[in-house]
Amino acid sequence: MSNQETHGSGPLDLNLLRTFLMVHRLGSFTAAARRLGLSQSTVTAQIRALENRLGRELFERRARGVSPLPYADTLAARLSAPLDQMAEITGEGPGGTAAPVHLAGPTEFLSEVGLRVLAPLIGQGVRLRLAVGLTEPLLDELRAGRHDLVIATRRPPGRTLHAELLADEEFVLVAAPAFAEQLSGRELPTALESLPLIVYAEDLPIARRYWRHVFQRRLHAQAAVTVPDLRGILAAVTAGAGWSVLPSYLCRAELASGALRLLHQPEDPPINTAFLVQRPGNPANPHVTLVRDHLLAAARASLSDTSVLRLSWTQGP
Repeated sequence: MSNQETHGSGPLDLNLLRTFLMVHRLGSFTAAARRLGLSQSTVTAQIRALENRLGRELFERRARGVSPLPYADTLAARLSAPLDQMAEITGEGPGGTAAPVHLAGPTEFLSEVGLRVLAPLIGQGVRLRLAVGLTEPLLDELRAGRHDLVIATRRPPGRTLHAELLADEEFVLVAAPAFAEQLSGRELPTALESLPLIVYAEDLPIARRYWRHVFQRRLHAQAAVTVPDLRGILAAVTAGAGWSVLPSYLCRAELASGALRLLHQPEDPPINTAFLVQRPGNPANPHVTLVRDHLLAAARASLSDTSVLRLSWTQGP
């Protein structure tokens, strides 16, 4: 860069700094453009203009998003407070109407757990926009700026995303009482394999994992019914259609009321760990932090439950 490009002349355009701070917080030109209401080419041009003015590169461009270089972290730390205060004064920040929080994750978990936990925040002015899907595509969409927070069933590798332990969901082997009576006096694993199995998918992912973890053997069974929604499986099993393996949070009420029975209670049940994932840095929207903290507080509260139904969020934190 030439000396003229490095230092420029005249006052620095605050819009360049606002755009820089948004890119730093979101880790993506695309996400920053969407949040600021600009085109991606405009955001790219503004960052280049700021880099030319400062004489430094600010971000390392990656296949998915960008990573701030050390000077960018220092600059963001100096700019955050004054720019946030200015945004609040002008009604564009925490003092005005905050943008909706975009939360994504498994449909059953969001419906049965997430919304119950977050319901008190709605009265505080928090607006939620939920998206459902599988972990891998949701994490890709998080990197691209489509979501603020993702509940994931695995910890993402690398440093492009920040993950915190959210909860351990325990899997239980269940059936309706009348169905359970058919198993009286019979060897459990073998007997179940000949009875109707209600599952999420043809390859029996949850049931196969239970068999491998608890019984140390392969599951030899075919699905009687496949339902790509765990709540549908719960309905079918409760109605007496067959047996299944479900996360404990989903069938807690049915087990407590007797509508379902535990068919087996192993000392070491299979567990699926859920993570709360976001892009690195402080989010521009204060309600994202509020939702994140509320979910994590509920997770910490649930860890004190030592019963077989380990994940007990039905009452919130």
